[in-house]
Amino acid sequence: MREIKRQGRTASRAGFTLIEVLLVVAILGILAGVVVVNFTGKQQKAQISACRASIKAICTGVDMYEVDTGRLPPGLNALVSDDGSPNWSGPYLRGGLPVDPWGNQFGYSARGEGDYEVYSNGPEGGERITNWER
Repeated sequence: MREIKRQGRTASRAGFTLIEVLLVVAILGILAGVVVVNFTGKQQKAQISACRASIKAICTGVDMYEVDTGRLPPGLNALVSDDGSPNWSGPYLRGGLPVDPWGNQFGYSARGEGDYEVYSNGPEGGERITNWER
């Protein structure tokens, strides 16, 4: 009979109390909140960096087009398919025209002789990212 009482006491004390479980859940919730906040900021910075790298690659293609043909391309499509320009030796971009990290097409405008802009409207159209940024 004494053994039964000992086993009953041991069995009733095994496990966690409600307070201990709630404390662990609260700590995990706080840690998850901190991780999500930090990850969100890093992800957007990484997307902006990737966008700038793509713009530099497009600018290299525009410059190569200009060297070959003697003029700026009329649009970005001229970098991937022959537009009838003499001395065109492209494609100047591999894999077709890239899209920005948010799924939008890059913009292009020729401003004048040798002066052009390649840009993305950025995340949700909020921040314009161009080849003129350092």
